[in-house]
Amino acid sequence: MMSRWLRSGLWLLVVPLLCCALYQPLRAQTASAPVYVTLWFDTEDYILPQSDDAAKRLAETLTGLGVRATFKMVGEKARVLQQRGRTDVIAALQKHDIGYHTDWHSRQPTVSVYLQNAGWDDGIAEFLRREGSGAEDVKRIFGVTPVCYGQPGGAWAPQAYPALRTLGIRMYLDEAKHVGLDDQPFYYGGMLNVFNLGSAVTRMELDGPDNLPRARTQFQKACETLRAKGGGTISIYYHPCEFVHAQFWDGVNFSHGNNPPRSEWKLPPTKPAAQAERGFSDFEQYIRFIRDQPGVRFVTATDLRQLYPDGAAERRFTRAEVVTLAQGVRSGITFQRIGDIAVSAADIFWLLKEEALEFVKTGKLPESDPMIELLDGPARTFVASGRGSPPSTIPWSAFAETVIDVEGYCRSRWQVPSAVWIGAYSIPPDTYLATLAGVVEEITRTGRAPAEVQIIAGTLTADKHVAKDSARLWGWVIFPEGFHAPVIMELGRLQAWTLKPAILKR
Repeated sequence: MMSRWLRSGLWLLVVPLLCCALYQPLRAQTASAPVYVTLWFDTEDYILPQSDDAAKRLAETLTGLGVRATFKMVGEKARVLQQRGRTDVIAALQKHDIGYHTDWHSRQPTVSVYLQNAGWDDGIAEFLRREGSGAEDVKRIFGVTPVCYGQPGGAWAPQAYPALRTLGIRMYLDEAKHVGLDDQPFYYGGMLNVFNLGSAVTRMELDGPDNLPRARTQFQKACETLRAKGGGTISIYYHPCEFVHAQFWDGVNFSHGNNPPRSEWKLPPTKPAAQAERGFSDFEQYIRFIRDQPGVRFVTATDLRQLYPDGAAERRFTRAEVVTLAQGVRSGITFQRIGDIAVSAADIFWLLKEEALEFVKTGKLPESDPMIELLDGPARTFVASGRGSPPSTIPWSAFAETVIDVEGYCRSRWQVPSAVWIGAYSIPPDTYLATLAGVVEEITRTGRAPAEVQIIAGTLTADKHVAKDSARLWGWVIFPEGFHAPVIMELGRLQAWTLKPAILKR
């Protein structure tokens, strides 16, 4: 029967039809995968007056197209708009999301420069001292708390995150290579980050004979890549000033660590009127093209926070889920996924701490399911101290005292400890978490505490997503020549305890 069917040649017609039938649902699913486009402007040039009009024109053009963007404001730029009486520019920008982009942007010292040798606590305080007033000025002039923040140029530092949370800013929106996760949004430092999107970053250059068709092709390629992965976010950024200047305002004045007094600031050269006009026209066509693509939607920073909520926050975790997380620690200390939510290593640290603490206090595991509280990563790299290396096993009574001590640290400092003390010995927090995971597993299985607790070496692996100090991170023309910041990047790796993917809400 089969051989007659093959000889008949009917299979040549039937098989392609079957393949097509099977392919169509997959094709439809891929085509329907959502693509979100966040368009943002670093609104920073407080020297060239023409940049005021450029910002207004861009904001009004987008409003006319029914597209909302995010304008990240420098504090001095907001103050200058007010001083110049440009209420028309302010009103145009207020129809969009307002973010924050530091107080002075490129005037020396920039963020990474003044934090290059700072520790955790003093770095947070210094960021607040230098940048807090600018955020307040943006809020006062625009009437809203900035919804997001992004660093000037490559001037990134992890101490900014807790400082920004203090200022009421809960999202990081920018582009650089310091930390990233699969070219899509992620959580880090207790905030949603749309940062280091790599292949999902695209933009149309404002000059060139074929800039518009080339940009359309690049955008479609980025869309296809994202849809094949089930959807996601594309990041597009500009500066209003680049539509009208021939050279960046800050490069003219603050390159390589230069810091001239205000009386010596120079206006950057401007583009010929026809060239600038073509840039505005091409930009409008580019945005129209994107807006009209099926399945594509422009989103602001506010929209992104709604699209990528932290599913682990305000959620209770069952004992089975906590045990699953404990088991996952065996293969490395990093973020994990449970269903449609992600938890960071710091989240896991908190949940296992809660399980063990209740058992230490009552002799029973918690009756209610625990919730996560936000912890920052350690403040410094672990340095062994005390009497030397701890023994391979310790009595339960000694470990129980450590559980209580860690609880006190976490509740007072709201961060993962840099060192965990077991009597006169100290161990790194990743080893403590691995040991704690083993204890929670055993208690759950047996219902009783072990007589002896085995110390299990643990290793933080989430830090592979944070760059090491290198020249490519600090290539911004504003940095002093030869600038490096290894202390900043070491602190950045420690904050990888807080890293986890941001999962798109369906």
